[in-house]
Amino acid sequence: MGKVKIKQVRSVIDQTKRQKATMRALGLRKMNQIVEHDLTPQVQGMIRKVEHLVTVEEVS
Repeated sequence: MGKVKIKQVRSVIDQTKRQKATMRALGLRKMNQIVEHDLTPQVQGMIRKVEHLVTVEEVS
């Protein structure tokens, strides 16, 4: 299980409530904010739901 850096690159304005809640759950609140998470199946699923709003980079 590795780590990933997740960066918000698009705004959550005009997105669904569910996508906004997912971004909050990931810890992303502002544009260009970066958070680091362990790569668990739960986090992978969350990333998949908002992949059009974020960029993901693996951390070694």
